[in-house]
This record gives sequence, structure tokens and C-alpha cells, in this order.
Amino acid sequence: MLPVIYSDEFLEHKTGYSHPEKPERLTAIVNALQSAPFASQIQWRSPTPIIQRPVQSFVEAVHDQGYIHKVKQVAETGGGYLDADTPVSPHSYDVALLAVSAWLDGVDIVRETGKPIFVLARPPGHHAESNTGMGFCLFSNAAIAAFYALQQSGINRVAILDWDVHHGNGTQAIVETNPQIAYCSLHQFPCYPGTGKATETGLYNNVLNLPVTPGSDGSIYQSLFAQQVVPFLSNFQPDLLIISTGYDANATDPLASINLQPQDYGLFTNYCLKITDKILFGLEGGYELNALAESVLVTIGSCLQSG
Repeated sequence: MLPVIYSDEFLEHKTGYSHPEKPERLTAIVNALQSAPFASQIQWRSPTPIIQRPVQSFVEAVHDQGYIHKVKQVAETGGGYLDADTPVSPHSYDVALLAVSAWLDGVDIVRETGKPIFVLARPPGHHAESNTGMGFCLFSNAAIAAFYALQQSGINRVAILDWDVHHGNGTQAIVETNPQIAYCSLHQFPCYPGTGKATETGLYNNVLNLPVTPGSDGSIYQSLFAQQVVPFLSNFQPDLLIISTGYDANATDPLASINLQPQDYGLFTNYCLKITDKILFGLEGGYELNALAESVLVTIGSCLQSG
């Protein structure tokens, strides 16, 4: 069995007509998982409601209170934009807190089981910096989960792998000064947001950025995983591996120019499972619905086959 944390409440973050980060991303994945050959092996879990845990205090551990208040205020006054790409609707603040809660639940369940889990939540988070949201992201889910994990017994080192096609500037900026957290990103360069150069290595050499050129395919990624990603993460010896699972490096995705296929994510997953079974997969990008859904199926299917 593999737990998947999901709630229909995540659909209430409304981004507007034609916005790529839309609720249909989740419904496409849910429909695909419910009809998958391994559907009976998925354990659907609801996130802990935000009234039952101090979610905001965990958000405050990485985000400025003024920024958090701004997101809440924009939502409460009917919605608006944090920047040209990042809308906030009336329910977005609560939905973003629930997404954080889901990632925290993911940490708890991995600690309990020692096995992988998939957090199927939105809005995404890896572009959100401590004092601003950007790139469709409101709160930095992966970074918040990492800091939360370090407060739990038995977790002294957390690694974050970001295979979204865009560099996780927010995640890196928040964690790169913490020696207990390692961050590794494979991303198209040049591409939004323009960060993630190979020379960015963190305060403790705890950051590994692997920029890839437009047009790169699975063979390029496979080489990077074998020669750099796996050694870097294995040497760090994480007690928990958090993966920002963006699927916008697929060839059919409209927002980038990398030529991966959904089955490539099965290969990536298998590489990660060689490092540890204690993996929290959390959704980031991926905007072509068929490729997105198929990629999630491949990721989860690979975990089930390995287990």
C-alpha cells in the first residue's frame, strides 16, 4: 500500500480562466489513480484540518509574518495577485495552509512507516521565498516540511530533491544556510526564474544545482542522476528525503523545453529508492494534464513495485 494525501478542498484555490496551475491538474491525477491497475494498493488519506494543528506557526518558521498576513488579507478581501503569475482567490489562504498541513502529515507518515508517501496538494510552493510568493507558489511547502521534520525525533538530516523543470529558488534560499538540510535541483537553464547556477553551492556545500539545456532528454537526466544526484544525496545520508515532484520537464509541457517522457520519472524514482525508502513525494509543477497524470502513475507505480 502507498498512502496518497488528498482533499477536494485543494480544488478551491481558484487561479482563473486559462491559468496553467488549475484545479483540473489534481482531478486529472485523481481520476488516473482511481482507474490505475494498482488502484487497490493506494491508501487515500485526508490532510489534518488546519483547525486541528498550529499550521501557521510552522509557516512562520520560514516565512515573514508580514508576508503571511498579506496573503491572508488578499484572500479575505476577495482575491488578487501577488505578482503577474500568482493569483490569490478568496479560499487560497486556507487552501495553502491545508497544503502545508498535508506535507507535514507526509513527514509524520514517513516517520511512522519508513516507506514512501505522495502528497497530492496545491498550490505548489518551491518558488515562494520567505517574504514573497511568486511563480504560482504561496508557501514553501518543501522547506516548511524540512524544518518541521528536523523538530521530530530521529531526524537529524533532511535532503530535498527538486526535479521540477524550474529551479526552486524559494526552497534553496530558505534552506541553504542550514547544515542539516541538503538541496539538489535539476532544472532547465536558462528558464524561469533565472536562478540555480551550478556555482550556487550553499553555505555548507549543501546545495547541488544541475542546470540542463533546453532540448535535453532522459539520457541526460539519467547520467546526472547516476553521476551526481545519487552520490550527493547518498553522501549526505538523509534521515528523510523530500522530493519536489514537478512534472513540467515532460516534452509535451507548455511551460518549458525539456524532452522527458512520463516513464523517465520511474527511473528517477528508482534511483531515489536506492538512497532511502523514507521519501515524501510532493507535487509541484506539471501543466499538460495527460503527461502529468501519467507521470504520477509511473512514480507511484515504481514505489509499489519496489516495495
